[in-house]
Amino acid sequence: MLDLRLGAGPLDHLRVLAIGAHPDDIEIGCAGTIMRLLAEHPVSDVRWVVLSGSGPRANEARASAEDIVGREADLAIDLHDFRDGHFPYLGSPIKDAFESLKAGFDPDLILTHRREDLHQDHRLVADVTWQTFRQHLILEYEVPKYDGDLGAPNVFAEVDAATCERKIRYITRCYATQRAKPWFTAE
Repeated sequence: MLDLRLGAGPLDHLRVLAIGAHPDDIEIGCAGTIMRLLAEHPVSDVRWVVLSGSGPRANEARASAEDIVGREADLAIDLHDFRDGHFPYLGSPIKDAFESLKAGFDPDLILTHRREDLHQDHRLVADVTWQTFRQHLILEYEVPKYDGDLGAPNVFAEVDAATCERKIRYITRCYATQRAKPWFTAE
């Protein structure tokens, strides 16, 4: 397996943009990768964007992002209130939100949903990410689901067991609204 190199030489800082359709998508899909980046690179800024992050889950998303990033980098959290499950019908305002994001933040690395994801909100977020950030390094992440639409990714970010356990602790602690759901377990 080849290593992914971020830049031609040593980085003095790294700006990361993490985008999720729903609260807990970033955490489930790529929090381990973010934690690894924070441990291995001088990350200066992390922008955490959740597109349906309103109501009681907004506080959960904020607390989780703060736990994961900690004091390792400057953290900006953008929580939008687009209607869960209806993103394909809200394409224009979502695209406008992405254009505003691009105008105010120039990331070195973007983490977003996988384009072939069967969940309509995830798929639209991935499409709009690629449409908006054409000159950026974009890596897609997966959120495992019951529908089993896991793909064949071409990049794997290895995360050690301790980081995985820490990630799981953060997610299960922060997302109290999800605890009654049968899929929301440490496994």
